[in-house]
Amino acid sequence: MKRAILGTVAILMVAACDPQIPDSAAGVGFDNYDSYRERQRQREEALSGRVSVPAPARVTETTLDDAANSQARDANSGVEPVNASPSNPAPQVVTNSSGISNENDFSAVSDVRSIQSDADRIAQNRAQYQQVQPTALPSRSGSDGPNIVEYALNSTNPMGNSIYRRVGINLASKNLRNCASYPSPDRAQEEFLAKGGPQKDRLALDIDGDGYACDWNPRPFQLARQAARQGQN
Repeated sequence: MKRAILGTVAILMVAACDPQIPDSAAGVGFDNYDSYRERQRQREEALSGRVSVPAPARVTETTLDDAANSQARDANSGVEPVNASPSNPAPQVVTNSSGISNENDFSAVSDVRSIQSDADRIAQNRAQYQQVQPTALPSRSGSDGPNIVEYALNSTNPMGNSIYRRVGINLASKNLRNCASYPSPDRAQEEFLAKGGPQKDRLALDIDGDGYACDWNPRPFQLARQAARQGQN
């Protein structure tokens, strides 16, 4: 009996001295290995100066409860739905079997319109045109000065083509100063012709010698006469 008791005591003493083997899945000093890896990652980021960004929350599909549905309806309570009615019918597009609208279908359009009907419509519109015949240029009352319109219609020299001799000192500066004193090139051309132009240029208004003062252009008057002649034909 004594020998059995001593054996039991010896077994208990050996079991007490046997070191406990830790669970490898639990990690060292942590609940589990994943927690240990997460703490290690945070420590490395803190040492390197990086900011740890938490992982985004997992999005799961849930069904709104009655309270959430009621809040959504209250938020959209000010929006009036558009309902179709006899006074507000839904738009309709007439399509054929090919799936295109009748306006873009030649066969559908040809049933109601033809080339001849289009030609008749064009002829009817032309018959309603009113052509205004040009008349002679009116004479200006109260002025016996030069007529720049008549001068433009009788001119054949292009702008910039020098045909008159110009001499003098500081013509460019005189031209800028004198042209700036007129409200428009038309007024400058009238003054230029009244002072002996285009042969003479006492005010340095036509320093390139083309017969036109301060970049005055006769072309608009010539084009107007050309358009009037074409209208007569």
